Amino acid sequence: MTPLVLIPGMMCDARLWAPQMAALGRRAVLHAPCTEADTMAALAAAVLDAAPPRFALAGLSMGGILAMEILWQAPGRVERLALLDTNPLPEAPEVQARRQAQIARAAAGDLAGVMRDEMKPNYLAPGPGKAEILDLCMAMAMALGPEVFARQSRALANRPDQRATLSAFRGPALVLMGAEDRLCPRDRHELMHGLMPQSRLTIVAGAGHLPTLERPMETTAELVRWLED
Repeated sequence: MTPLVLIPGMMCDARLWAPQMAALGRRAVLHAPCTEADTMAALAAAVLDAAPPRFALAGLSMGGILAMEILWQAPGRVERLALLDTNPLPEAPEVQARRQAQIARAAAGDLAGVMRDEMKPNYLAPGPGKAEILDLCMAMAMALGPEVFARQSRALANRPDQRATLSAFRGPALVLMGAEDRLCPRDRHELMHGLMPQSRLTIVAGAGHLPTLERPMETTAELVRWLED
């Protein structure tokens, strides 16, 4: 059975994948944090150092961006690829321009304010469980802290274009997004699906940027289907 490597999004930890890790416990699951370097290249190299020789790879948001860098560095090791609520393009200049002020604010002791004011409002679709998921997002971010925020921000700001990487991949692929994701809109997912014509594009109703937590049963079912393709 192929081991599965799961990579979380920015300022998230293994709890982002908790429902899926519980459901997929029968296979070897490696949670790969993206916290200890400030470039995608170095983060990917660290994951590859810890990963099995061959593996299935799934990443959400920043985790998906890192997954694409891993695929670029070691295409022969990635058996299948799942990209959730992510983006293969370099960071837009207007987003880059906001990064340094966010880093400075977090370093000055207001990481919670950065998360509350500038990130969390865009994460989720409306729903009865939204408050609990937002609380979990804040708990994950505060556990990681401002230094991780700075490193991840710099890695995202300087990430490469990965369209050629995806177009070269021939393995089983899943492109999944929450229908109400405002951070990584549908056109980015249609782009990735077009670059990998063998992929399956799945839109999860009632979810925003974090379908693993917002619609865990539906998301897990799609991942199981991808793993068994």
